[in-house]
Amino acid sequence: MTTPADRVGEAPRIPEAVHRRRWAILGVLMLSLLIVVLDNSILNVAVKTISTPAPTGLGATQSQLEWAINAYTLVFAGLLFSAGLLGDRLGRKKILLGGLVVFGLGSALAAESGTPAQLIAFRAVMGLGAAFVMPATLAVLMNVFEREEQPKAIGIWAGGVGLAIAIGPITGGVLLDHFWWGSVFLINVPIVLIALVLMVWLVPDSRDPRPGRIDPVGVVLSVVGLVLLVYGIIKGGELADFTDAKVLSTIGAGIAVLIAFVVFEKRSDHPSLDVTYFRNKVFSAAMAAIALVFFALMGVTFFAVFYTQSVRGYTPLQTGLLMLPLAVAQLIFAPRARLVVDRFGNRATTTAGMLIIAAMLAAFATLDAKTPIWLLEVIFFLMGTGMAHIMTPTSVVIMQALPREKAGSASALSNTFRQVGGALGIAVLGSVLSTAYRNGIEGSLGGLPAGLRGTAGESIEATLGIAEKLGPRGAALVTPAHDAFLHAMHVTAVWGAGVALVGAVVVALFLPGRPQARPQDADEKELAAARE
Repeated sequence: MTTPADRVGEAPRIPEAVHRRRWAILGVLMLSLLIVVLDNSILNVAVKTISTPAPTGLGATQSQLEWAINAYTLVFAGLLFSAGLLGDRLGRKKILLGGLVVFGLGSALAAESGTPAQLIAFRAVMGLGAAFVMPATLAVLMNVFEREEQPKAIGIWAGGVGLAIAIGPITGGVLLDHFWWGSVFLINVPIVLIALVLMVWLVPDSRDPRPGRIDPVGVVLSVVGLVLLVYGIIKGGELADFTDAKVLSTIGAGIAVLIAFVVFEKRSDHPSLDVTYFRNKVFSAAMAAIALVFFALMGVTFFAVFYTQSVRGYTPLQTGLLMLPLAVAQLIFAPRARLVVDRFGNRATTTAGMLIIAAMLAAFATLDAKTPIWLLEVIFFLMGTGMAHIMTPTSVVIMQALPREKAGSASALSNTFRQVGGALGIAVLGSVLSTAYRNGIEGSLGGLPAGLRGTAGESIEATLGIAEKLGPRGAALVTPAHDAFLHAMHVTAVWGAGVALVGAVVVALFLPGRPQARPQDADEKELAAARE
């Protein structure tokens, strides 16, 4: 049998000791990934509880809930560029350990929040820690697996996202059934401690021998631009008026700052975002697909929780169980998506995935207060199937488009587009939902005192909360609130389906077809066989 040393004196790129424990290392990386994804999936189930007045919740408004989610994702997305570069420069293991510590501290503080403002601030701290965890996990993965095993490893890594989506809502539901709302954040702390111990023991360090310099101006421009843009979108939904001068000026300022960011990065000799990567149409299309699928998915999960709990009357735990098919489908199909790609190619696989997502989003527009719940389960399962056949192929395309030593940068870019897409999905689709709901419920609020009308029109939870306080007089608001929300959900679902269709067109035009065999593949397979 050929050994690594027999290959014309070429040394294996991965040290033998690391290669032997690569699957154990992948398990530790997935545990680290688990808490980052788990946090948002748990929060999705908890938003209704947090919107409930004290002492049960914090009495957060819909816009405050959106900020509680987006404070995390915006800090996360804004710092991912620099986090990837720091990992490449200082060592990915060090960055992973530091990110986990900050994330754990932020989780403990978020659990003790006394106001929505405090929760938003501590969620931002959690985003800071997560920004250093997420890209480092994928970068380490790329440095412990040889190229021929990378698609399989990335598929399992992507399946870990599905696992977190499955565990999150169910864990959140169990915690909310037995403890206070802050327990959904406190649960992160023991997971962080376990991950830290295993990481120190198992995970090797790696770095880029020629790392880039840190780009503080680019980081500030990207964060400021994204925050202004998202704030303007959320404010427009809150006011149900996107022509308001404050809304237009904030959105315009955000777009202007983001344009300045791109121009600055293009001219910089040490950019956070190397825009030359996007000259590759395949790379750009894969990035766009990731952003668009998370845009649609995050917006949908945001309103799906209110549909199941506020309209259908399910508990947080029942809601978590209802979302289980979404995660199960990802667990089943994400590790196997590479086999579909081998047979049909990236273009056909991801286009089909996008079309499935679009169809399931459109199906949300058919749901009402009495729809058999098994139909929702089918929708969630097929959405998870579609996601699995988008995330794995596009992640492989992105990670293999750049050299191995730039794995941190490639991972940071992938995760940035995922987080920005998700943040914009919550902001845009959340604002569509808020505007449509306010327009639909206004006609039923005429009997309320003037001071309550504005508050009652903010969201279905606000309307139902006031109806409960009014007692028998408020009972007449319940049915109109359900009807207005269902109409708003239908409108929002159609918007999400449209976004997914755009994604289908992008990947159909620009992603490659069936992969072509490369000359070095035979050598790499021979090396892998020699090591087994």
